[in-house]
Amino acid sequence: MARKSADRGGAGGAIGTLRQAGAIEESLFSIDGGAVGIRAGERGWQVLAWAPNGGPLPGGMTGDTTELDDGILATGVPDRGNAAVLRRLAPWLRPRLVGGATSAGVGDRIGIATPGHAAAFRANPGIVPVFAQQSARELARTGRSFQDVVDAATFGALAAGWRDGFGADADHLKSIADIDAGIGAGCTMFTADPIELVPDLPADAPHGAIAAAFSAVPWSALEDDQSSFQTRYAERLDLDSGPLELDPAAIRAAAARFGAAVVQVAAMYRHLAGALAPGSFEFEVAVDEIEYRTTPVDHVYLATELHRLGVRWVSFAPRFVGEFEKGIDYLGDLEELAADVKVHAAIARRLGDYKLSVHSGSDKFSIYDSVAHGTRDRVHLKTSGTSYLVALETIAAADPELMRRVWSVALEAYTTARASYHVSARTAGAPSPDGASAEALGRLLSDPNTREILHVTYGAVLNGAPADGGTSLGDDLRAAIWTQREAYWSNLAEHIGRHLRPFAAAAGRPATKGVAR
Repeated sequence: MARKSADRGGAGGAIGTLRQAGAIEESLFSIDGGAVGIRAGERGWQVLAWAPNGGPLPGGMTGDTTELDDGILATGVPDRGNAAVLRRLAPWLRPRLVGGATSAGVGDRIGIATPGHAAAFRANPGIVPVFAQQSARELARTGRSFQDVVDAATFGALAAGWRDGFGADADHLKSIADIDAGIGAGCTMFTADPIELVPDLPADAPHGAIAAAFSAVPWSALEDDQSSFQTRYAERLDLDSGPLELDPAAIRAAAARFGAAVVQVAAMYRHLAGALAPGSFEFEVAVDEIEYRTTPVDHVYLATELHRLGVRWVSFAPRFVGEFEKGIDYLGDLEELAADVKVHAAIARRLGDYKLSVHSGSDKFSIYDSVAHGTRDRVHLKTSGTSYLVALETIAAADPELMRRVWSVALEAYTTARASYHVSARTAGAPSPDGASAEALGRLLSDPNTREILHVTYGAVLNGAPADGGTSLGDDLRAAIWTQREAYWSNLAEHIGRHLRPFAAAAGRPATKGVAR
């Protein structure tokens, strides 16, 4: 199938017809005598396709058709079918592998953030974006699917004129069913999260507790036995940062804590490897949401055992020292974190040359420089809820009464919503929505306590039932943010760009001044 770039000159021909129909210039491309583009409609995206008289619409695009003198113009909705057609027609809209490059994932709980994300990455070249990233937990709370997330990124990337490719991460997967949903959506990255199988024990738990957990290690499922396990590890591991002592008791504690998790991760990987062609997917192992820090010995144990079972991964997310709470800056000793990052990065270089992945990476501005340098630019950053918070900031400025409704629902939902998130915010003393001024509602996003409450209550806001005889809060919020989309994208470009700049600078790629749109 012959393809050519959009004709940027003149107003005639296929491209000119779509320009006249209001297509976004950066989105336009011609193909097989026809043309495709996208425009912003009153309530959302509208996909445009043009074909000459007598010819089929490109790729079988669907939509309402209008006969013109020189052809047919179709205006289609941003549905699953048209998204699939776009990915077939335009290779740059198909999710790609990220590989070992510096990369960052940017979640989009509302579904229109990609143009703002793309602007941030344009201003910080060299960092590979993962525009389609959402966890199974987020999908359950928003009522969306992995397919919805990939499709939203497809339309957003087309609108932004983004032609450098992007990844799609099915994040924090707990089950084979989760993996299958990601496969069906065309995800290219799969993040295994086995933390529910990790007992609530620190590495230095009392001997009796470790011994009891060690006795429950599933040796058969690990394709192992205690004798082989005990002779597998040397007394130390030589790293480029210095030797790491591998105390036998610490290795036993790691097995006691993570043995069952290794079984689950291996099963998930093998399922993926059986369903997808070699080299068509990437795997990440994440234990960042456990209660206690992942020690260097824990990391060595996990990497050693997973390698032994044939698992291959592109990135590993440990639970670093300190507190990585949602939507606020790092809480802890910065020098201690820098040392922790360096030793984990050294282990990653020694045991597979994979990247470290920093989860709950939103708004951790105090650590990005040290993380970038400590990993030697072998790092993947994950943000998710911060783009939703930027949407709320945009709404607070444009529609304080809608923000008042959001805050009222968030306060009511917080006790339930916080159960599966690492946060410390309290509703006690939080401002009441009743009578709060527009300025006070705006300040909710700058106060760490209220910011966290808003961060984790997105499900109740976006997926709550409609009021009697009216629209739901989620529908009203989505309509409002679409109306304010240009402001939202501008705010996103700056906020996400602030996350990316230290990583671009550390890699010797200074960020451009301003934001390219």
